[in-house]
Formats: sequence, C-alpha cells, structure tokens
Amino acid sequence: MSGIAARAQFTAEFVAREYNNRALVPEHVEIFARWERDSQYVRDTLLAHLDVPYGSHSRQRIDLFPAREARGTLVFIHGGYWRSLDKSMHSWLAAPYVAAGLSVAMPNYRLAPEVRIDDIVDDAIASVNWLAANGASYGVPFDRVVVSGHSAGGHLTAALFAAPRERLAFDPARIVGGVPISGVFDFEPLLLFAFNADFRLDREAVRRLTLFDKRPTVRAPLVVAAGAGESSEFQRQSRDFASAWAPQARPAMLLPGLNHFTVVGTFAERGQPLHEATLALF
Repeated sequence: MSGIAARAQFTAEFVAREYNNRALVPEHVEIFARWERDSQYVRDTLLAHLDVPYGSHSRQRIDLFPAREARGTLVFIHGGYWRSLDKSMHSWLAAPYVAAGLSVAMPNYRLAPEVRIDDIVDDAIASVNWLAANGASYGVPFDRVVVSGHSAGGHLTAALFAAPRERLAFDPARIVGGVPISGVFDFEPLLLFAFNADFRLDREAVRRLTLFDKRPTVRAPLVVAAGAGESSEFQRQSRDFASAWAPQARPAMLLPGLNHFTVVGTFAERGQPLHEATLALF
C-alpha cells in the first residue's frame, strides 16, 4: 500500500500509537540520563565554545566543538518533537567526529508552543547562516559542511536543504551532505496527533512543511536513516522521503534492532554503517 493510500486510513488511535516514541520506548528515561551524563563528560574534556548566540532569543544559541586543523564541520540538530530537549543532551555525539578531524556545531532553537514549526525552521536556517559568517573565528570552518539531525532535527535538516536560495547567506555548494535520522517529512498525520495542541498545525501549515513535494536548493547527497525497530510510520517517513528525493537521497537505511533513540548511538559509533556513511560524505 502506498504512503498516500495508507495515510487516508489513519485514525487518531493509529497516529497516537505510531508517533508517540517515548511510549514505544519506555527505557527512553535511562537513555536520556546516559546522554546527559556522557555529554557533561565531553563538555568537561573537549575544547568547546558553549551557548554562543546566533539570535536574540535565549534558545538561539549554538555549541561549537572545534577540531584541530579541521577538514570539515558537522552540524547536528537535536530532536524532541520541536517542543522539548536541548543541544546540551547531545554533546556526546561530538567526540567521535572531533577525533576524526571534524569540527561540530550544535544549535538550539525556539520551541513549540511558544513558536510554530515554521519559526523553528527559520531558526535552523539562521543558525547555519550564522555559522557560515562566524564559525571560522571559533575554529569551525564552513567550507565542507554536513548537516544532520535526529527526529525533529531530521526534519529541520531536510527543511534547510529545501530552503529558498535567497534565505541562505552562503554558497549552497559548501554543504557537501545531509543526514536526516528518523525524521518527520510528511506532516499530514500530525493533524490527528495529540501534540498538535502545541504544534498548532492546520492544512496550510501541513502543505508548507511537508517535504515530499519540495525540490531541494542544496544539491548535496543525503543519507536517510531510521531504526528498523521504530514504528511502521517512522520507517515509512524515511523510506518515502528518500524515494521522493532520489537520486539525491540514497535509499533509506533501516538499521536492524534499533529504536527511535538507540539509532542515535550508531551515528556516533565507529564502524557502524550510519557513522561510516556520514564520514564518507566529507
């Protein structure tokens, strides 16, 4: 059954079951605690410039982890359904990339319901524009950049690739790859999701935000990934997005045995297919 045909049969109960990742992974509490602990260790041991402002709002801040003689920069945009979590929980991801000679930049962004998802897309674009203008002075070059993100950050990664050229204050050719992990690219189901009380999506917003029918401005290759242990809908989201943006997007990597949160670990683990595919983009 095609994604569109299946979507027509959605119910609120189905969407609640398929899209509530914390309910699907009860051990997320322990996973988040480990991320926090490991992130604190990385911030204590790596050279870092923390909470550098790229805008006036208190959440428009970016953490920078420069590598010595960096050969490129990885941008990582955190998840949390556009309504929670923080860059500080993800500092642990910087360590293996810095060790591989890559600087790392991790932006925060404003959250729903204070702002809408369109505004959060604006923040993602603003943070990368700021990095293009200012990153080099922090040891974070902007000549070879891979933009990545998890969950809501996976959507924001793809949204940056689809941003109108006039919104990008840099040559799009400086972005050499993208890695959206477990992203949401089809917003129609979220109209039925309880979290829409915070998202405030209507059909016009769904049309603007859905990415299947958008054409990318940034033409770099995309590595699209999700866990094969995620819900059928999160697997569909990545599979259908990769198909819609092919051949620029490679066929989605559905990684065996991994859920919506454990898939992040393979992004940072040497020898794992997702980590190696990310490094190969540079």
